[in-house]
Amino acid sequence: MTLKISRLSNGLRIVSENRPALETVSVGIWADVGARHEDKRLNGVSHFLEHMLFKGTHRRSAKDIVLDIESVGGQINAYTTRDNTTYYARVLKDDLDLAVDVLADIVVNSVCDPKEIEREKDVILQEIGQALDTPDDVVFDHLQAKAYGEQPIARPILGDAATIREFSQDDLLGYLRQNYTGSNMVVSAVGNLNHEKLVASVEAKLGNLPSGLKQVSSGALYQGGRKTEKRDLEQVHVAAAWPAYSYHDDEYYALQVYSTILGGGMSSRLFQKIREERGLAYSVYSFCSSHNDTGLFGIYAGTGPSLVDDLSPVIKAEMESLAKGPENLEFTVAVAQLKASLMMALEATTSRMEQLGRQMLVFDKIIPTSEMLANVDSVTKHDVMQLADVFASSTAASVAIVGGGNFDSVRF
Repeated sequence: MTLKISRLSNGLRIVSENRPALETVSVGIWADVGARHEDKRLNGVSHFLEHMLFKGTHRRSAKDIVLDIESVGGQINAYTTRDNTTYYARVLKDDLDLAVDVLADIVVNSVCDPKEIEREKDVILQEIGQALDTPDDVVFDHLQAKAYGEQPIARPILGDAATIREFSQDDLLGYLRQNYTGSNMVVSAVGNLNHEKLVASVEAKLGNLPSGLKQVSSGALYQGGRKTEKRDLEQVHVAAAWPAYSYHDDEYYALQVYSTILGGGMSSRLFQKIREERGLAYSVYSFCSSHNDTGLFGIYAGTGPSLVDDLSPVIKAEMESLAKGPENLEFTVAVAQLKASLMMALEATTSRMEQLGRQMLVFDKIIPTSEMLANVDSVTKHDVMQLADVFASSTAASVAIVGGGNFDSVRF
């Protein structure tokens, strides 16, 4: 495997990893802009634009965009997060230049036809409606909103019905021109490829983009709060989060170990205690959500209205117990799980392509896998105990609850 990085004169970065034993390539174009970079009036525009870029360019119709990739057996897709937007394809090795051409075409030459915009508004509104009908999606939007208040990072990625209805062609094309610039973009590719040919292909198709200004996120400050929503549901969906660490913080890897021990798998404390021993929930887990400048550590569980009173005391008891220090076996298991997941991600070209693209956006360099493994190995039981004590004793939890019954007793 050969890892190479190049930069075009307009600031666009290209990272690739050659895997000569493979027959395929995964390639992605990353725009360093997401929901947290939007003005309030434009909330949801990053995601809306992601949809619209597939609706036709000056060279290709919407059907041609998909057909050009699928006719050679490839796959094409995209997604939007709070931090960035990604367009990617997986194709056979001989079709890499085609994939780059299609992806570049949609980010450079999109038409954003007004008629298509109006049609797509209905599609996005249906997507928002579907999300609102999914309580375990809603509870996380509530949690994010309470954690960060009125800041851009608190807003939903999809936007809301009011903002979506107002989007115009000028809004979309203006946002595209402002943010899809050389200094804000990365191309990453993994598979059977030649880096120099990839660079030449990208330069021919994206080299004329203006360099623009590198996107800088406004710093996010944790606020905390509580949001409950009564719904006639079979389950009560409970999510809690605490202020945690960014990708750049020294505690980042210790947090991953702590979260894995507490609620990261079937052998975790929460799964064993809440599901296996007490039968309080079918789904229960902990999670880490990191960004360049902030982060959250959280816990989610879905339980019945008659069981909800027992849920938070059991979770708090496990957090307090872990603050006394992890057991040798669970610590060893958590470290092994994290290291294995890092290694397994290397085996799938799309996962590795995403890892390389994200690292270039976050660190402006690639973190060697050996360094990541060493960082996991460097975490000690004492590190985990210190983190566990911080979270167990914290009174700054954000809480979101969606469901029926009385859940006033749910406290963290």
